[in-house]
Order: sequence, then C-alpha cells, then structure tokens
Amino acid sequence: MSEYAIAIEGLKFSYSRNEVLKGLDLQVPRGSIFGFLGRNGAGKTTAIKLMLGLLKPNAGYCRIQGIDSQKDALAVRRIVGYMAEDQQMYGWMRIEQIVKWVASFYPGWDDKFTNQLLDMLELPRRQKVKTLSKGQNSRLALLLALGHRPKVVILDDPTLGLDPIARKDFLRHVIDLLQTNGVTVFFSSHLLYEIEPVADHVAILDGGKIVKQGETFQLRESVKKIVLLASPAIDFSKITGLLDVARYGDRLALTIEDCDASKISALKNSSDDFAREIRLNLDEIFEAYVIGNRGKVAGV
Repeated sequence: MSEYAIAIEGLKFSYSRNEVLKGLDLQVPRGSIFGFLGRNGAGKTTAIKLMLGLLKPNAGYCRIQGIDSQKDALAVRRIVGYMAEDQQMYGWMRIEQIVKWVASFYPGWDDKFTNQLLDMLELPRRQKVKTLSKGQNSRLALLLALGHRPKVVILDDPTLGLDPIARKDFLRHVIDLLQTNGVTVFFSSHLLYEIEPVADHVAILDGGKIVKQGETFQLRESVKKIVLLASPAIDFSKITGLLDVARYGDRLALTIEDCDASKISALKNSSDDFAREIRLNLDEIFEAYVIGNRGKVAGV
C-alpha cells in the first residue's frame, strides 16, 4: 500500500488554449491535513475536479487511495468526501430530507454516525435548507461529505463567504471530526492564515505547477528573511534559493529558502558583518514564492 493518499504525476489540463495545469506533481501523505495553496484562478478547483474524475486531463494521472481517477471515477467518489466551494443545496428540502437523499447514493452510509454529526454540528433536523445561515450551510455540507465515512476528504475553499467567527467555528469542527480518525484531509484555500494553524503539510500552486511542497513546520524553519546593510559587494546571482529582494532605506531584506548558517555567514561577509534573521509566517512565505522579486534592486 502506498504511503500517499493522493498521488498526482504530470497532470496537464487546458481550457481551449488556456493552459491551466502544466505538469502538476503532488503527493499527499495518508492521515495528513494537507493545505493546497494558490491565488484565485491558480487552478486549485480544476485540479480537484481532475482528482475526482469530473474532468479529463490532457496528460498525467491522479490516484486516490491507489485508485486511478480516470479509470474508475465512481470508485474514487465512494471513498472521497467532497465539499465544493460555495456549495449549493436544494433549499426546499429539510435537513433530514437532504441527508436521506444524499445517503441513497452511498451503500456504506452510516446513519448512526450522521445522527451524531447532526447533534455535534447543531443542525436542526426539520429546518429547511433555504433558511440556514452561511455557517449552518457549511456545516451541513461538511456533514454530507462525511456521512459515508470517507477515507479522504477534499474541501475546496470551504469557508468561502463566511465571517471570521464562522470560519473558526467551521475549522474547529473539521479538526475535531477528522484529525483524530486518521482521515486524510485535502484543504484548498487562498486564505493562508486559516490554513497555517491546521495543516501539517502544504503545497503552493503557481504558474500551473507546484513550486513548493513539504511539512508546514519545515517550511517555516527553512525559509527565512535576512535583513542586512545594502552593499554593492552582494552578488544576488550567487545566493542560492533567493525568493525575494526588497530595499528599505539602507537595508536589504532577502527572503531565502533552505536558509542555513552558512548562507547567513556568507551574507554577513558581504555586508559589513551586519545581518538579522526574521522568521516568517505561511502567508509571507507564500507571497515570496508567488510574487517574489528575484532580480537586482536599484542602487545596490
């Protein structure tokens, strides 16, 4: 059995002449909460639809729990719980009706578990869907994604449109329900601050490819910002892993991946031995990878 719940290799997809994915490679460890990061329009939802077999790729493959999404899409959907961004449901149905209707599509639907979720998520069984708040609607969509006890749960921007309190409430439920049960969670979002506290692995999608993937902790440890005195002696072309350069007065701020003591020492030698190390959050790291300035700064 593969150590990966989701394995993608060389995935390519185009809408007409618009090449969205240009050879996507991705490995999602089993049991992880995996943050799939990218700007709006980066291709996150397209990648998810390919994972589920809802779109046909131009090249490459995707396997979920070892099952090829193109060869057996129905088998994939039986083991995956999927919550789409801004998910729409039949407003005229009562909660208990829509739960029963969705259950009819899954032979392995767990009624006892679903009833527990209804209570845990504080969803009134006889209330009509159209009268639910956005937060309640999101919790119902989560319940419908979990009722068949999936091995993998895919959440596509699940907190879209929610206020900050509702987002935190939703994420708390996700963590409580899934993290302790060994379920793999694939969490797509452009809101980095909500991914950082919950994801143990992340991948950054940009330009149709994964530009960085790894454990969240290791990413924060290895990508650092070094502030130093601006100097003509600094040769940017020799700084391996340089992601971003910015100037603030007589100081330079360099964001560098795989930044270790030897790199910091080399920078000190080229900048009158002044250098200060700053740790970055996931939002700052993401920004460096997708819009970082890797060129020469004026006046240096």
